[in-house]
Amino acid sequence: MHFIVCVKQVPNTANVRVDPETNALVREGVESILNPFDENAIEAALQLKEAAGGTVTVLTMGPPQAADVLRHGLAMGAEAAVLLSDRAFRGSDTLATAHALAAAVRKLAPYDLVLCGKQAIDGDTAQVGPGLAERLGLPQVTLAAGLEIVDGKLRARRMLEDRFEVVETRLPAVVTVVKQINEPRLPGMKGVLRARRAEIPTWTAAEIGADEAQVGFAGSPTTVVRVFTPTRRADGEMISGDAPVVAERLAAVIRSLNLASS
Repeated sequence: MHFIVCVKQVPNTANVRVDPETNALVREGVESILNPFDENAIEAALQLKEAAGGTVTVLTMGPPQAADVLRHGLAMGAEAAVLLSDRAFRGSDTLATAHALAAAVRKLAPYDLVLCGKQAIDGDTAQVGPGLAERLGLPQVTLAAGLEIVDGKLRARRMLEDRFEVVETRLPAVVTVVKQINEPRLPGMKGVLRARRAEIPTWTAAEIGADEAQVGFAGSPTTVVRVFTPTRRADGEMISGDAPVVAERLAAVIRSLNLASS
């Protein structure tokens, strides 16, 4: 079986710098890491490979330094990695990103399962996984907290707000996973050395057959209008006392805020 894991390099800081002209993230000089949810997706793919056999390929789109997160996946145990890097991809929103990743996944065919983390910590949209499934015309399972392949079908345990749900789907499919699905393994020295020596191919938009009108700024219908840090307020009030007293005071504060804003 062939498992493809889509991963993303994200900034490891709250002080994200943004290009004031384009509102695009400026990555130079900012420490970056593998998106934590995507590390769980790699681990999930490795566990499925160990149970059912096959290979794991990690895939990402980004600048040349994004190869670092691919090497982490190789060190964990993935057999192959591919980097999508082209100036044509710069400024891609979630729709354009899904278009590019889908084109790359098609080039990597045949495959049985595409895995992603449920969301990236820099955008928190959780849109790329479902968008990828739509572009590929595949069934999708989101918020997976458990995965197994039974009789050629994928069985997933989904984590909902107040309960778990078990679903089955045919393969190939697209799955997004939550952190509760597993504890990612630490790469061993042998894996780290293998990953360091690995040649990672870089594919451009033309090489994956992506329509340049549907990637990058040109293919992104959403734009960041403004990025700012919320103003911190220091006029908080601690309310103490018995529950009826606290409730009465809290209601009074809420009423005053409503009056002030009307």
